[in-house]
Amino acid sequence: MIIVAVYCPVIAAVFIVLKMVNYRLHRALDAGEVVDRNANEFKDQRAKAEQGNCSIRRKDSNGPSDPGGGIEMSEFIREATPPVGCSSRNSYAGLDPSNQIGSGSSRLGTATTIKGDTDTAKTSDDISLSLGQSSSLCKEGSEEQGKFSSTLYETGGCDMSLVNFEPAARRASNICDTDSHVSSSTSVRFYPHDVLSLPQIRLNRLLTIDTDLLEQQDIDLSPDLAATYGPTEDAAQKIKHYYRFWILPQLWIGINFDRLTLLSLFDRNREILENVLAVILAILVAFLGSILLIQGFFRDIWVFQFCLVIASCQYSLLKSVQPDSSSPRHGHNRIIAYSRPVYFCLCCGLIWLLDYGSRNLTTTKFKLYGITFTNPLVLISARDLVIVFTLCFPIVFFVGLLPQVNTFVMYLCEQLDIHIFGGNATTSLLAALYSFICSIVAVALLYGLCYGALKDSWDGQHIPVLFSVFCGLLVAISYHLSRQSSDPSVLFSLMQSKIFPKTEEKNPEDPLSEVKDPLPEKLRNSISERLQSDLVVCIVIGVLYFAIHVSTVFTVLQPALKYVLYALVGFVGFVTHYVLPQVRKQLPWHCFSHPLLKTVEYNQYEVQNAATVMWFEKLHVWLLFMEKNIIYPLIVLNELSSSAETIASPKKLDTELGALMITIAGLKLLRSSFSSPTYQYVTVVFTVLFFKIDYEAFSETMLLDLFFMSILFNKLWELLYKLQFVYTYIAPWQITWGSAFHAFAQPFAVPHSAMLFVQAAVSAFFSTPLNPFLGSAIFITSYVRPVKFWERDYNTKRVDHSNTRLASQLDRNPGSDDNNLNSIFYEHLTRSLQHSLCGDLLLGRWGNYSTGDCFILASDYLNALVHLIEIGNGLVTFQLRGLEFRGTYCQQREVEAITEGVEEDEGFCCCEPGHVPHVLSFNAAFSQRWLAWEVIVTKYILEGYSITDNSAASMLQVFDLRKVLTTYYVKGIIYYVTTSSKLEEWLANETMQEGLRLYADRNYVDVDPTFNPNIDEDYDHRLAGISRESFCVIYLNWIEYCSSRRAKPLDVDKDSSLVTLCYGLCVLGRRALGTASHHMSSNLESFLYGLHALFKGDFRISSIRDEWIFADMELLRKVVVPGIRMSIKLHQDHFTSSDEYDDPTVLYEAIVSHEKNLVIAHEGDPAWRSAVLANSPSLLALRHVMDDGTNEYKVIMLNRRYLSFRVIKVNKECVRGLWAGQQQELVFLRNRNPERGSIQNAKQALRNMINSSCDQPIGYPIFVSPLTTSYSDSHEQLKEILGGPISLGNIRNFIVSTWHRLRKGCGAGCNSGGNIEDSDTGGGTSCISNNAPIANDPHSTVSQGSIGNTGRGSGAGLHPPVTAYPPALGTSHSTHSVQSGLVRQSPARASVASQSSYCYSSRHSSLRMSTTGFVPCRRSSTSQISLRNLPSSIQSRLSMVNQMEPSGQSGMACVHHGLPSSSSSSQSIPACKHHTLVGFLGTDGGQSSSAPDAPPGNTLSPANNAHAKKGEVIYRVQIVDPSQILDGINLSKRKELQWPDEGIRLKAGRNSWKDWSPQEGMEGHVIHRWVPCSRDPGTRSHIDKTVLLVQIDDKYVTVVETGVLELGAEV
Repeated sequence: MIIVAVYCPVIAAVFIVLKMVNYRLHRALDAGEVVDRNANEFKDQRAKAEQGNCSIRRKDSNGPSDPGGGIEMSEFIREATPPVGCSSRNSYAGLDPSNQIGSGSSRLGTATTIKGDTDTAKTSDDISLSLGQSSSLCKEGSEEQGKFSSTLYETGGCDMSLVNFEPAARRASNICDTDSHVSSSTSVRFYPHDVLSLPQIRLNRLLTIDTDLLEQQDIDLSPDLAATYGPTEDAAQKIKHYYRFWILPQLWIGINFDRLTLLSLFDRNREILENVLAVILAILVAFLGSILLIQGFFRDIWVFQFCLVIASCQYSLLKSVQPDSSSPRHGHNRIIAYSRPVYFCLCCGLIWLLDYGSRNLTTTKFKLYGITFTNPLVLISARDLVIVFTLCFPIVFFVGLLPQVNTFVMYLCEQLDIHIFGGNATTSLLAALYSFICSIVAVALLYGLCYGALKDSWDGQHIPVLFSVFCGLLVAISYHLSRQSSDPSVLFSLMQSKIFPKTEEKNPEDPLSEVKDPLPEKLRNSISERLQSDLVVCIVIGVLYFAIHVSTVFTVLQPALKYVLYALVGFVGFVTHYVLPQVRKQLPWHCFSHPLLKTVEYNQYEVQNAATVMWFEKLHVWLLFMEKNIIYPLIVLNELSSSAETIASPKKLDTELGALMITIAGLKLLRSSFSSPTYQYVTVVFTVLFFKIDYEAFSETMLLDLFFMSILFNKLWELLYKLQFVYTYIAPWQITWGSAFHAFAQPFAVPHSAMLFVQAAVSAFFSTPLNPFLGSAIFITSYVRPVKFWERDYNTKRVDHSNTRLASQLDRNPGSDDNNLNSIFYEHLTRSLQHSLCGDLLLGRWGNYSTGDCFILASDYLNALVHLIEIGNGLVTFQLRGLEFRGTYCQQREVEAITEGVEEDEGFCCCEPGHVPHVLSFNAAFSQRWLAWEVIVTKYILEGYSITDNSAASMLQVFDLRKVLTTYYVKGIIYYVTTSSKLEEWLANETMQEGLRLYADRNYVDVDPTFNPNIDEDYDHRLAGISRESFCVIYLNWIEYCSSRRAKPLDVDKDSSLVTLCYGLCVLGRRALGTASHHMSSNLESFLYGLHALFKGDFRISSIRDEWIFADMELLRKVVVPGIRMSIKLHQDHFTSSDEYDDPTVLYEAIVSHEKNLVIAHEGDPAWRSAVLANSPSLLALRHVMDDGTNEYKVIMLNRRYLSFRVIKVNKECVRGLWAGQQQELVFLRNRNPERGSIQNAKQALRNMINSSCDQPIGYPIFVSPLTTSYSDSHEQLKEILGGPISLGNIRNFIVSTWHRLRKGCGAGCNSGGNIEDSDTGGGTSCISNNAPIANDPHSTVSQGSIGNTGRGSGAGLHPPVTAYPPALGTSHSTHSVQSGLVRQSPARASVASQSSYCYSSRHSSLRMSTTGFVPCRRSSTSQISLRNLPSSIQSRLSMVNQMEPSGQSGMACVHHGLPSSSSSSQSIPACKHHTLVGFLGTDGGQSSSAPDAPPGNTLSPANNAHAKKGEVIYRVQIVDPSQILDGINLSKRKELQWPDEGIRLKAGRNSWKDWSPQEGMEGHVIHRWVPCSRDPGTRSHIDKTVLLVQIDDKYVTVVETGVLELGAEV
C-alpha cells in the first residue's frame, strides 16, 4: 500500500501541473500578448518589457478585459468622433493630414480590438478588427520610439486588419498584428493618398467585414511604402513572433510556438470542470490499477500489458485518439477522450467485486433453472473473463467495440428498463435516466405491499387481502407507466405552464410575432388529457382488479381457468397479430397477388376523402383492446396468485428476494403487454408448451418462466432479423458488387460464414448492429447502441428569412435550392403523422410493428424513412427522414423496385407457364422471400399537399402575357389600396399629399424609360409615357367599382385624391419592377428576376418622385407587395378564362376568394412555413431555383388533399447495420469517395435509400424531423370506435347528453307518433295549441301596449312568424346557456331569427321548437334568462311586457308569467315570453322582424313562401363530421325518404357531385328536414335521427343532424 500511497499522489501532481499549464497556455494564446521584434534585439527584451505597453493585446470572449483600452466593434462604430483624425471622410480611423496630435492623447494610441475567439472550432464570424498605430501616441514627448512596432507617422497611414486567420511567422511588416492558427489573414492598409482614391464600395466591404475578403491574401495598397521597406525576404528574416506567458505578475517568458503546435501535444479543455474530471479519472485509473497489480491478478508478461493499458487510459486524458473508431462525428470529440479511463475503472471495479464475492460467499444459495449463481466457480469465471477483456483494451478500442460514455449509459439504462421493468425505448440520455428512475420508484412502492402480503398466512383457498391490494395497484401503476412517454420535457413544460404561466409580449413590429408553432401546445394538451384520463382509469381498474382478485376466482376455478386463459390468448393473439395482418398485406404470405381484405380506397385511382374505417379494422381494434386490457392482466394476476407463495418459500428465493422478484416480474409482464402486445402471445404459448409439456421439471413457477422467456424471445427475434438481413444481403444470385473490393471480398465471405453466425448471436445478445465491412459480404460487429441508434441529434433547420441576414436575402437569395424549399413538405408530412400515426397503427394499417421498426413511405415525389423508436400504450415516438425529390440514379432504381408490381410476372424458373389467378408466380414468390423489405400497404391515406409547378418563363414568354400580368398588378394595387382600413388616413396625410402634388396635375405624364409600350396597357404613345389621362381611361372604372364596394364609398372622379393616390402607387409599383429588372423589362430573364425580387419584398425606391412612399411604409407592405403577389395568381387564372376577369364584379370576387382561401407568399417568408403547418387549403409561390447550374423560375401551387402512400416495412437490423457501416467507413476510415461502393444500389436491401437517409455528412436527407410523439387521442376514427379520453369533464358531458337523449326519446314515444321535436313540449300544457293555424296568419310588427292574439288578424304581434324560430339541432352544445345564446351576435347573422336560433340549440334550456314553431312552457323553470346583462333599453321595454298576458282561443290552455322588476338579481324571462324578448332584441338591434317593404300579412320573401307553409326555417349549418353524410341515399332502391322535389333528389348525392365532395367546415343552409316519427310522410326520417337536406352553393347534401353544427338563421 506504500507504493499506492506514493504512486497516486505523483500521478495527481503530474496531471494537475500538466492540466494547469495546458489551460494557461491556451489562455495565453487567446488573451496574451504577441510580440514582434528583430532577432538582433532579443537580448534587450526584458529591459524593454516596461515600455511595451503599446503592444497589441488580444483577447477572446472568455478572456479578461483588454487593459490596453481595446473596444468592441459596436462601440467603435458608434463613436461620434474617431479616436484619431483621418484625411478621408470615408475612413473610420485614420491620420490627421497635418500629422499633428493633440495633447493629452496618451491613450488614443492603444490598439482597438474586437473580441474574437481564435480557436480552430470557430468560424469566420469571429473576426477582429485591429488598428495598429504608432507607439509615439502612447506617451507625448517620448524621446524613444517603441521598438516593438513601427511609427505610424513613418508609414504614413493606418492599418486595418481582418485578423485571427494567420500564423505568427507569416507577417512581413513591422506593424504589430495578431496571431491565429487556422488560415491566412486579410490585412488592408490605408494611406492618406490611397484612401482618397479608393471607391466607397471597397471601404464599405471592408468595414462590413465581407467574408469574400477572407479568401484573399494581404494586399498593400501603397507601392511607395513597399519600396521604402525593401525586400520582404529580409524583413521576414528579421521578424520573430512569440507570446508572453506570465508566470508571476512581474515575471514572464516567451512562447515561440502557436496553437497548432500546442494542440498536437495536448487536447484543449475549455472548462475548469473538464480539467478537474480528467485529474480525478487519472487518479482513479492509477489507484485501481495499482490495487489489482498488488493483489496479484496479473503475472509475467501480462503485468507489462496491464501497465500499457493503464498508460493508454491516462494518456488519452492528455491527448485523445482522433478520430476514434466509435466516434459518431468528424473532428475532435470531447466526450470520447473519457471513454478509456471510465471503462477501465468499471472493469477494475467489477474484477475486484467478483473476486471479493467469490471469496466471501454466504451459505444462501441462489439457484434458477439448475444453475447456482452463488457458486464461487461461476464468479471466478466471470472475473477471469473481465480480466481478459481489460487486457484486450487496445484491440477493443481500435476495432470500436465500446461506445462513448454517454451512449453506454443510455444503452445500459434502456436495456435494464426494457428487459427488467418492461419499459419502452428512450429518446435521450435524460429520458433514459428518467424512465429508469421511475421504474425503480414504482418497484419500491410496490415492494412493501408485496413483502407485507407474503408475511401473512397463505392457504389453498385463501389469499391475503393485502396481496389483492398489491395486485390491483400493480395493474394500475403498470397501466399508467405504459402510457407515459420516456421524454419528460413535455411534462415539465406542462407543469411549468400551469405553475409559472408566462405572458408573452408580442411586438407588433416583429414580422415573426404572428408566426407560432401550434405543435408544443398540442402536445401539452395531449399530455394533460392523458393525465386526467389516467387519474380516473387507474382508480377504476385498480378497484376492478382488486375486486376480481379478492373474489377468490383465481383459487376456486383452478386449474381450468389458466388453461382457458392460455387458449384464449393464443387464439386472440393468432387472429389479431398473424391472420389479420397477413390477409391485409399487399402480398399475403407472399403467395397471393393482392390483399384478401381490401379497403375502400384500394381500387380508387385518386383518393378524395380520408380512409374509410372497415369492419376488419374495428375488429382488430376491439381484439387488441381485449387482449392487452383484459386477457393479459388476468393471466398475470393468475400467475401471481398461483406462484407467489412458491417463489417466496425458503426452498426458492425466500421472502425478501421473492417479494422483489414477484414485483419486478409482474411489473415487467404487465407493462410490456400494455405497451406492445404484438409478440406476447408467442411467448406465452411457447412458455406454456415448453414448461408444462416438454420440460415441466425445469419450471421455476410460471411467473418466472414468463419473465425470463420474454427476455429470451426478445433476443431471439433480434437474432432472426439479423440472420434474415445477412442471408438476404449475401445471397449469391442477387449480390450487387458496388466496387472491385466487393468482388474480391465475396469469396472470402464463405469461410467467414461460421464465424458470422457466432457474431450474429453475440450481437443479438448485446443488441449491437452487424454491419457489412465497406459494404461487402464480410460482416463485423459494431459497438452497442440503444434503440435510437444514432448518437447525434441532427435536425434540419430550414433556411428562410427568419435565420438569414437581410443582405444575403437581397443579394444571394439563400436557401433557393430545391432541397431546402422542398423540405417543408416533409415537415408537413411529419405533422400529419403526428396527428394520425398512432391511431393508424392501432387500426392495423401498417401491419405488425414493434420497437425500433423502420418503414418507408413512398408516393409520387415523397420518399421518407420513418423510424419507430418508442411504442407505448396509446403513443408512438418516431422520426421522419425525407429524401431528395430528384434523387440519384441509384435511388431511382430502388424507388422503382418498391413501387413496381409483381403480379404480371409469369416466370417459373427459366420458362413462363403463367400462374393461377390472384396467385403469384413461382419466380415472383421466390424473389419476394429474399428481400430485406416487404410492401405492407399500397394505399395508405394521409393528408398532404399536391405540388404543381409551372415554368414562369413559358407563362411570360410573349409580351402580351407580360402585359396581362402588369395589368393585374396595377388592378391588384388599386384593390388593396381601396379596401385598406387606412385609406382615409393616407388621403389626409399632408406629407403624402405634398409628395403626390405632381401626380395631381391632370396633364402630368411620367416618362420614365422603364415604362414599355409592350408591357404597360396604359402607355401613352403620343406622350411617350404613362399619363394621368391614359391611366384613367384604362383603370378609372375599376377604381370606381372598388370604391363602391367600400362601406363608405369615396369620391372617385378623375381629379379626386383617391385617383391620384392610385395613380402614384401604380407608377411607383411599375417603376420598382423596372428597377429590379435593371431597366430591361423587354428581356425575359431580367423581367423574371425583377418580378421575383418584388415577389419576395425587395423594393428599391430609386426615383426621387417616389420618396413620398416613405411617409407610410405600410403602403409597400400592405398594398404593393400583395398586389404583385395576387397578380401572379390572376395571371394563372387568365389561361383558363381569359375574358372572364374583364367584368369588374367577377374580378373583385375572385380576389376576395383568393384572399380567403389562398396563401400567397415567398417560400423564404416564415409565413409560408406557418401556413403550410397550419394546413392552409391552398398556397402559391414564385420559386427561383439556382441549383446544379440551373437558373429557372417556377410558379409553385400547393393544394391540400389526401395523398396515397405505399408503406414498405424494412428489416430494422438492415438499417442499423448499414448505418453503422457508413459511420465506420466515413468517420474512422475516412473514405471520402462520393461514389463509394457501399452506397451503390442494392434492391434487395434498399442500400442507397437507407444510407441516404442517415445524418449528414454520412447521408444526405433534405429533412430530418425532431423526435415526434403521436398520441392515439388525436385520431378521430379511433375515438369513434373506442371513445375519447375518460376524464371527469368528459364523463359529465356524457351523462348530460345521455340524459337528454333518453328524455327526448321517451318524449317521442309518449306522444304516440308525434313529431320528435314535439316531445320537447312534454305533451303537456303549452302557451299555444299545437293546432293553431299560425303558419298562414298575417303578421305585423310589435307595438308597445299591444295584446297578443293567436287568432287571425293583426293582433298577433306577440307571436312572431315561424321563420323566427328554426328547428333545433340534435348536436347542440349542452354547455351553453340560453343567455349566451341570446347575447351572442354575429354581424352576418344579426337578425331576429339568428338572435333566437341559438336558444333552441341548448339542451340546458330545453327551448325546442316543433315544426309548428311554438315554444314550450312546461319547463319554463329551467328556461330562465337573466336580465341583468341585457341592454337597459330592452329592460325598459320588457317592464311594459310584464303587464301583458298571452290570450288564447278555444281548446288552448294558457299559463301566466309575470316579470319581476329589473332590479332583482333573479330576474328572468319565462320560456313562454321568449318571442317577446326576441322581438325586442330584433328592434333594439336595428333589425325588423319583417321587411319594411313587405306587404301586410306576409313577412316572407317569395322564395321562402314554400318553407313557411311547411313550418320550416332557412338556417345555416356547418358540417363537422363528414362521415354522417348520406351520399348515396338519393339512389337507394328502397326509397326511404320522400323528397320535396325529384330534381333535388337526383342532385343530392355523389352521382351528381362528380369530383366535388363535401368537406369538414363547409357551410350551407337547410332547405328540408326529415324527423323521426313525423306524421307527415314527406318529413319522416327513415332512422332514429333527424336528417337534413343542406344546400352548399349549387350542390345538395343529405346529412344526419348529428354531423352538423347550427350557425343560426339565414339572413
